[in-house]
Amino acid sequence: MWRTPVECLTITDVRYLERHKGEVNCCAFSPDCHILLTCSDDSRLHLWSAQSGQLLAKAKGHTGPVKCCTFSPDCALFASASHDRSVRLWRSATMRCLRVLSGHRRCVETVSFSPDGMWLVSGGWDKQAILWDVQSGEIVKVFSGHKGAIQCSAFSLDSQFVATGSWDFTVKVWALQRVEEQERTLQGHRGNVSCVCYSGSDMLVSGSWDKTVRVWLPWARTLLFILEGHHGWVRCLTFSRDGTVLATMAEGDVVSVCWTLIDKRGHRDSVFGCTFTPSGALLAAGSAGSMQKAKDGQQEEEAQKAHGY
Repeated sequence: MWRTPVECLTITDVRYLERHKGEVNCCAFSPDCHILLTCSDDSRLHLWSAQSGQLLAKAKGHTGPVKCCTFSPDCALFASASHDRSVRLWRSATMRCLRVLSGHRRCVETVSFSPDGMWLVSGGWDKQAILWDVQSGEIVKVFSGHKGAIQCSAFSLDSQFVATGSWDFTVKVWALQRVEEQERTLQGHRGNVSCVCYSGSDMLVSGSWDKTVRVWLPWARTLLFILEGHHGWVRCLTFSRDGTVLATMAEGDVVSVCWTLIDKRGHRDSVFGCTFTPSGALLAAGSAGSMQKAKDGQQEEEAQKAHGY
């Protein structure tokens, strides 16, 4: 059941992490919530202490803007996607690049780990999604069918499906194991699909330049409902780990948490990426101006109590 909160969240004591020299395009917490990973148009990736906000390390190697970054489920690795047409796989402990995955013919916009840690999927301006074997770095499958650039991707929690959102206004869901039918197309958005995310109950959520968020039962091609209210195009969305709270962020707009609005104070520009902590109590967001997060410790406990976690 979709839960509608009855009161607004208040975010105080915002902390800035300002060492990037370009727009912060994506941010990701490690599964243990100790590390925050960010990537930027400055071609760099930064690792931060989630507790202190201290910059721990920088990863260099990409020669173009880094558009997406993500940790592996065990936090041993992280991956990055760049406009230099490559996906890079890094070891978290050393920040050493283990592999450069080359296969895309144009800029890469998105990369995602499967929950079981076996696969990576990437997509970009060549209109293709590539499934990679994490251990070998080899291409397992190439998914073709989109008529526009692929901007976003997400695995289902059982690692059996991959969803991709495209500038052709559609979401495609690709089956990794089924032989009889490889993909389903979800239609309805009236603008580029900029973000997709699975919930714990196998719902799929998509955000678009049409300023809406759509909630689907993906393999059944069923649209459950449409969430409206943003005044700009939806840039990013994320579920809390228990799947009950959805955060969405839009161009030049506020942060919406399950239709509770949080004032976008602290950000001086558009928000590009957001992610919940594993507990679901805190939310981090990256923008052209800075990246913010709520303070740990007592405030996290208060946030958990307010939402019944």
